[in-house]
Amino acid sequence: AGFFASIFLYFICAYQNVSCGIHYVSTIFMLITPEYTCKPPGEVKRAVFQNVSHWRLEEILTLLSPGQKDHISVELQDGEIWELTRCSRIWRENMSHLDYEYDGYEHNISCSDGYVYDRSKWENTAVTMWDLVCDQKWYADMIQPFIMLGVLLGAIIFAYLSDRLGRRMVLWCTSTGIFLFGIMSVFTFDYYSFVIARFLLAATASGYHVVVFTYVMEFIGMKFRTCMSIHLHTFFAIGIITVALMSQIVKTMWIYQMILSTVTVPFILCCWMLPETPFWLVSKGKYKEAQVLVDIIAEGNHGMPCDLSELFSLDRNGPVNDTSVANKHNVTELFLDWNIASRIFMLWIIWLTCSLGFSFFNMDRFNVINDEYLRLILVGSLEIAASSFLSIVLDRVGRRKVLICSLLCTVLICGTLMVIPQDATIWKIVIVIIGKLAIGSAFGLIYIYTAELYPTFIRSTAVGSGSMAGRVVSIVSPLTKEIAKTWIVVPQLSLAILALLSVLLSIQLPETTGKPLATTWEEFAQLEAKEKSYHKTKGKELERKEAIDLEGSAAAAE
Repeated sequence: AGFFASIFLYFICAYQNVSCGIHYVSTIFMLITPEYTCKPPGEVKRAVFQNVSHWRLEEILTLLSPGQKDHISVELQDGEIWELTRCSRIWRENMSHLDYEYDGYEHNISCSDGYVYDRSKWENTAVTMWDLVCDQKWYADMIQPFIMLGVLLGAIIFAYLSDRLGRRMVLWCTSTGIFLFGIMSVFTFDYYSFVIARFLLAATASGYHVVVFTYVMEFIGMKFRTCMSIHLHTFFAIGIITVALMSQIVKTMWIYQMILSTVTVPFILCCWMLPETPFWLVSKGKYKEAQVLVDIIAEGNHGMPCDLSELFSLDRNGPVNDTSVANKHNVTELFLDWNIASRIFMLWIIWLTCSLGFSFFNMDRFNVINDEYLRLILVGSLEIAASSFLSIVLDRVGRRKVLICSLLCTVLICGTLMVIPQDATIWKIVIVIIGKLAIGSAFGLIYIYTAELYPTFIRSTAVGSGSMAGRVVSIVSPLTKEIAKTWIVVPQLSLAILALLSVLLSIQLPETTGKPLATTWEEFAQLEAKEKSYHKTKGKELERKEAIDLEGSAAAAE
């Protein structure tokens, strides 16, 4: 019963991670800009594009291709002839006949009547609702960076709160926020309220995504910790694939948002079942509550009861719920001394490298797959593949070795992309997929690795700060694309240098595979001291063995 209860609780948490994946990428389809043209000042009688004529302007729009600058000639019901382009309209003085080519007098007029959009693929989007095109296009360009700012702030704020108030409380609050802000974004009727709703939605989804890793790691036993934690990324990837599939079924933005927002309802109905983690309770001095929970877990798993007073050398006669411990710890613990501060700086650089690589290996960057639907399907599938790979090799090979190998592979991929011919499409697809798998493995690993490198009372804050450092790249990602248009190799070179630096920094990090989670700095120091002592003893034994072998060889030679 205890095993099945644990599995049930895990799948509740993992299921909600599907919602996080959904809301991370769902805005992509809300910001699609369909083909459009300036709206004429009257009802269209006939429209002509090159040698094609139609009675409806919308039918002509389906013939346009991205970046095409040709105009559309239209005749209005009152006989006026206009030339329509994306951001302007031109009135012809000669109204005698509708020809595509015209050399007479023309008068350029702004698009004061709005725009006409191709609605054959999407009935409406945020762009079409608020005319975020031409001189208003920058409003649309600002939405995604603003959402990424929400992801950045949500990661560190909710991670910090989970260390102070508890994992369960933050999981409840963020999940409720995901549902409420998702629904709120459906009923927004202006641009600014839509952006605010999406910002808050991104912040709460990011908070849940960070804290749920800590929760699962602290609640699942060491035997299944790696597998269960890593596969949280699989559920996140399922959310990405869900968005892609939904975009092919629903073409109206508010219905699309409503369906995706209701995915979180089952979790809200079940989240009251989630208990707090014993690690967090002990770190806050709530020994009695922790002991009750541990006894329930032991009884459910038919195991021997564990006395926390003996295990952690606790004072049996001390206060049962000593919350004074909670006030002694804050975010400054990440910078307690130079050794601890240097570790978080190293991890931040690795997080930044992983985020940059994840952003860099996009199919549209290399003109390989420009269709958002296919690209999200492929990204989600590669994420699942990377998670499956990690769940198999991490406990066998070790966190540090896998991280180093993934980053080295990223360096080689970047070097290959700098020298491969631009027209080698098939090879580019293969290389980009390998690069996506490599950086996806590093990104999936860094969550669990960061969590294992810090004690309970600061664990979520450490993961949240790393996620925050990585999301800086997402905010400035549009700038890197603009730079790449001028200097093609700059992104590859930058990522290769950062990945190589991250390899050198990863070598300095301790291995955490197979080690229990620490509750305090003292426990963590004891674990590291034990590891150093083990390696030192092992080294001496090897030296002694080599000396004996040399003596034996010398004696045999004599």
